Amino acid sequence: MTSLAEALRVTIVMTGVTAGLRAFPFIFFRKRKPPAALLFVRDSLPPAIMTLLALSSYKDVQWTRAPYGLPELLAGLVVALLHLWKRNPFLSIFGGTAFYMALTRTDLVRWIFGG
Repeated sequence: MTSLAEALRVTIVMTGVTAGLRAFPFIFFRKRKPPAALLFVRDSLPPAIMTLLALSSYKDVQWTRAPYGLPELLAGLVVALLHLWKRNPFLSIFGGTAFYMALTRTDLVRWIFGG
């Protein structure tokens, strides 16, 4: 069992390392331009990560049993439509999540699809 003092030491070290890693690019590239490869990673990584996160949300869907992944697909559609409409990630993510939770936690799926 980890003692409180040990947990605090680990937390302080992790905080310092995280802060240092976040500050590193600002300190290192203060007076010079970052290399093209780093700029490519900066521009490409966020959309790639978001794509992987979105696709991984479908990994446990039961495609062969009712409701055949329809709540997940409809929630994904709601996220996409909200984002195209308002261009607000907060609204898109939370709106889609609320819609998905409403579908899966109520009888709305059965009502919509006659199940």
